[in-house]
Amino acid sequence: MTRPPGPTLPEELLLLALDPQRGKPYCRNRFLEYAMAGAALAELELQGRITEQRGEVQTVNPLEPPDPLLAALMRSLPAPGKGRSGVSAQGWVRRAGRPAADMYLEALVQRGVLLRETRRVLGLLPCQRHPAGPHSYAGPVRERFAAAERAGFPDHRSRALAALVSAADLDPRVAGGGRASRSAMRSLVQERWPAYAVYRNVRQDTSDPSGRRAGRAGMNSSNVS
Repeated sequence: MTRPPGPTLPEELLLLALDPQRGKPYCRNRFLEYAMAGAALAELELQGRITEQRGEVQTVNPLEPPDPLLAALMRSLPAPGKGRSGVSAQGWVRRAGRPAADMYLEALVQRGVLLRETRRVLGLLPCQRHPAGPHSYAGPVRERFAAAERAGFPDHRSRALAALVSAADLDPRVAGGGRASRSAMRSLVQERWPAYAVYRNVRQDTSDPSGRRAGRAGMNSSNVS
């Protein structure tokens, strides 16, 4: 399978979320994982492959997308007419978050879009960061997002990305339009069901200060920290 032209929503989200110099995410690791799974759902919906009904993801086009990472994630969704008709969007985002983040990090490292720097915390625990690589296109991704923000996120794709940025609590560092723009992005979360599934998981983790449900290490704790 060949990759479609242009970056997918998960790739764009990941490049928006990572500090290009330090290689660390602008939000909690686990929140970014949820957002990566949500971005995959949003991309599949934009391609006409899935839809949502009453909080469940429904597959409407079983043909695999050309992007191999999206295809791998889509295989974990129920095929139409086989057993259960759908799967909880919130539950799928929680389960698929870490695999989705790991897959996209590895793919972008392999393509030279990101670098992987391994360090040890206190000389013991491995910690990996992912600054921009020689083939990074984070700059154009950020420029497109800023242009869409200035235009009020005029299309389905930009609204989906803006909603995911807000749901993962990335908007304070990614959005450039001030409080009014961030408020508009938050309102998009309610409109875009993949982002709302991300938001509900973020809220669930935030309400659990013990971190038992959050899986605080996130992204295998050695991928992005």
